[in-house]
Amino acid sequence: MTNVLIVGCGGLGGKVAELLSSVGHAVTGVRVSDKPAIATVNCIQADVTEVTSLASLEQVFPDVVIYCVAANEQTDDSYRMHYVDGLRNVLNTQSENANLQHVFFVSSTRVYGQKTQDLLDEATLAIPSDFGGERLLEAEQLLKEMSCGSTTIRLSGIYGAGRRYLVNLAKAPERWPQSNKWTNRIHLDDAARFITFLCEQVSAGKAVEDCYIGTDDIPVLQHDVLRWLATKLSVTQPNIQVGNDLGGKRLSNQRLHDVGFQLMYKSYQDGYSEMLKDA
Repeated sequence: MTNVLIVGCGGLGGKVAELLSSVGHAVTGVRVSDKPAIATVNCIQADVTEVTSLASLEQVFPDVVIYCVAANEQTDDSYRMHYVDGLRNVLNTQSENANLQHVFFVSSTRVYGQKTQDLLDEATLAIPSDFGGERLLEAEQLLKEMSCGSTTIRLSGIYGAGRRYLVNLAKAPERWPQSNKWTNRIHLDDAARFITFLCEQVSAGKAVEDCYIGTDDIPVLQHDVLRWLATKLSVTQPNIQVGNDLGGKRLSNQRLHDVGFQLMYKSYQDGYSEMLKDA
């Protein structure tokens, strides 16, 4: 059994907490919300941006920390407070923890801001193009100061329960973008399963890499996804002529496969078909 501290027990972190506790690990979750906690998880109400609220974490002594916090606003200040300062605040509570073996930081593929048609992977230099990518990359650098093992998990666009942006956009053709771009995504369930999988690798004494891209098998053009969804939803598609000046990026998940993880939803068609069926 591994003692796991999950900082950020919301939609994604909460699923990870449930998965880990279901296979016998002792899980402590930190959440800013006062909503009812997960039944099988010991939850602490605290805010990573408020140092004094984290004092009790000094007595938790986890073997593994999973930092899975989300900024509450799309602003530079919010990203700095939640990702950089927040992560630093949590790591400071573990400075005397001799049990700590590994820290996982859930980041984003937003750190890749370059515009290219090349297939990007973990060895590709991350060149942020906005404040979000810059702050996430800054937070990732904090892990390199740790004396224990650490892994950054860069997730692409998450969809699934409660995350229906493209489904809603497909229903409103008048809002479709006039340009096209490459997009990458991962189903919420697969994102939670992958984080859980890596944590179990560490628990079993197996080696993990210092960085993974968490995304499905198929980078795809946004309009291809919208048109596929519109067909499934019986929505009349707009007559939009998009050019060849493609934006976005194409991401490789080869390292995810190399570590032995199996996706449930290998493409957007797999995942959205399941969503539409449930709806």
